[in-house]
Amino acid sequence: MQQEYKNILVRAPNWLGDCVMATPLLTDLRARFAKAKITVMCKKPLAPLFFSNPAVDELFTFETPNSFFRRLSQRHLIERIRQGRYDLGILLTNSFSSAWWFSRGRIKRRLGFAADGRSLLLTDPIQFPACRGKEHLVKTYKRILAPLEIEISQTDPELFVLEQERSAIEQLLKQYQIPKKALLIGINPTAAYGPAKCWPKERFLALSKRLLAKDQNIYILFFGDKSGQKLCASIANQLPERAVNLAGRTSLRELIGLIQRCNLFLTNDSGPMHIAAALKTPLIALFGSTSDVATGPYQHGQVLHKHVECSPCYKRVCPIDFRCMKQILVEEVYNEIIKNI
Repeated sequence: MQQEYKNILVRAPNWLGDCVMATPLLTDLRARFAKAKITVMCKKPLAPLFFSNPAVDELFTFETPNSFFRRLSQRHLIERIRQGRYDLGILLTNSFSSAWWFSRGRIKRRLGFAADGRSLLLTDPIQFPACRGKEHLVKTYKRILAPLEIEISQTDPELFVLEQERSAIEQLLKQYQIPKKALLIGINPTAAYGPAKCWPKERFLALSKRLLAKDQNIYILFFGDKSGQKLCASIANQLPERAVNLAGRTSLRELIGLIQRCNLFLTNDSGPMHIAAALKTPLIALFGSTSDVATGPYQHGQVLHKHVECSPCYKRVCPIDFRCMKQILVEEVYNEIIKNI
């Protein structure tokens, strides 16, 4: 008979998109252990992603310490874990340090992939599947639950927006004089990993000009974090007022609410892409240097990927001619958007 657990700690991934792709694991864990307290441990900026998720009872947040305070911070985290008295720990990170925290924190049973020389720190070290990188990361995460006799499910990533948040989004749009009946196209021209994942800025600009000229009811919202403000501004500043630059101006919860509100979302391979897929917002994702098989939008949206001979290369900067992204033409993206709005 499978053991029951009362107090479960899940160490979430460190990237926005990976956290979204991990939400089905939380759903499956809740379905199996309906009465357990499930706590998600994550970096503080990512915590809002899990707000209002019915699978999550508590958030255990922390900030990445600088090198001077690292040892002191780790002691503090280990002590917090001990105080939680967790009987099951699930690691979605592959680092030695995260397994060390769980082991020193006296979590009775510890599940995670056998990576970074940490197998001895886990009670259930799981070997990476032979198909790693050739299956979607959502499915790879679900494999961690195998020692608990939880089979790989069909659950999708899911995010939740509260009614009061939807009302706040309408007020935000009103501030930018965007009519309620406007066709909202969200565009994310940035990506955290590097420029090799990004369609050329000039093409986002040309596409936006065509869309705004096509229909006076079309409004474009540009998204990105603070590092993408300059790029988004360089595009939006050359467009009519119906293009609004929101890069670096929204909280994570506002970003989620705005993406849900969009009639269509166009994006590079990025965290916001996974948010759009989880919200089931009509989606077009542009891929070049990365694999849409492993980290594409999960079971939702359309991917444009030319699969040139050097793709996926997983490089931050293209060392040659950027053929993977340059072969995706403005006309092609424009026609797909028009078909889907």
